[in-house]
Amino acid sequence: MKKNTTTPQRRNFLKNLGLSTLPVLLPAASMASELTWDTSNQQQVPVNFIFDGLWFSPQAYLDKLQAINQKQAIAPDYYGNGGATQKLETAFAKITGKEKAIFLPTGTMANQLVIKLLNGNNTKVLVPENSHVFRDEADAAQEVHGKRLVPVGKGKPFFELQDLKQTIRYYNEGEVFRSGIGTVVIECPVRRADGAAIPFNTLKAITNYCREKGYKTHLDGARIHLASAYTGVSVAKYASLFDTVYISLYKYLNASSGAILCGKAEVIDQLTHQIKVYGGTAFQTWNATAMALHYLEGIEDRWKKVKVNAAQVMSSLNKLEGVQINKLTNGTNIYHLKLDKTIDLKVLANTLFKGHNIWLGRANKEGIVKFTINESLLQRTPQKIVDAWKQALGKAKK
Repeated sequence: MKKNTTTPQRRNFLKNLGLSTLPVLLPAASMASELTWDTSNQQQVPVNFIFDGLWFSPQAYLDKLQAINQKQAIAPDYYGNGGATQKLETAFAKITGKEKAIFLPTGTMANQLVIKLLNGNNTKVLVPENSHVFRDEADAAQEVHGKRLVPVGKGKPFFELQDLKQTIRYYNEGEVFRSGIGTVVIECPVRRADGAAIPFNTLKAITNYCREKGYKTHLDGARIHLASAYTGVSVAKYASLFDTVYISLYKYLNASSGAILCGKAEVIDQLTHQIKVYGGTAFQTWNATAMALHYLEGIEDRWKKVKVNAAQVMSSLNKLEGVQINKLTNGTNIYHLKLDKTIDLKVLANTLFKGHNIWLGRANKEGIVKFTINESLLQRTPQKIVDAWKQALGKAKK
């Protein structure tokens, strides 16, 4: 029997995200080994209110790659050179307005390697306390790269310039043998704040200050297109504030894995060697980059349609008895769904999934379900989605 290696912390994290029960309220321990979510026997393509992107079973992923290949033959890369991977790097360099871009196997590697390079001989890196870099990258900065992560803005969805200045002053004045601060990292949108997009003027004030003080800046922009879709600030405008920016390929571009790091050539050109020595070089990566390249094309137009469809769905659902969907402050594609006590969430979720291939997560301790908008809302008309909810709610009434 295969041992379940999912830690309690990991199970709790997945539970809080609403993933531990998907699609039919399965236990969190199933995430690592048992959950396949194969919907190949479903007549309707999935509409999910859980992920930032689409969900593909292995067969569906292969079918999609085949369709992409039939439209235009996928060119392979070799050790990241040429083919779909190089096309994707070129596209992201253009989108972000940076000199160069490079593919990496994970966002963690992208963040950690660029922090190492930007920080130089300085030991301290200032990061948001609730960020992926600080909480979810296994202390790699300290353990692997000898960098000290200093958290800023504890208890807040994101830090502001005053928070940053106070933190810098605290360490500069409080340490006898002062070591250098080299880099400031910002995550936007903020995953642990339910996708909150930091106001652009806040980002501008922070990065201007960093530039004046000689600090390098890195944007963990894993979901930056989602922020752009909801704020109207272009990806290039966001990226222009920072020395480097990382963007995920799987969160909403639907690749099986991967990350892109963009910045000046003098930084990006160092990454090929760094990726190799830390074990990240793969023989071929086209199976991920071809998928991401496909979904990158036309993403702005598709998300305009997503927002229109989502507004129609949520407006209609909010008119149904016992259903309340609320927008969040500085929110992007995540809303809060609250059901009254007359509705059984488990029955609702099971009925939506089994009868309509619509996926819904579980509630947190406050009874709130994270209601996440993504491109799956383009798979069906808003009216069909609402009709499915009406039918499922009829069964879920206690």
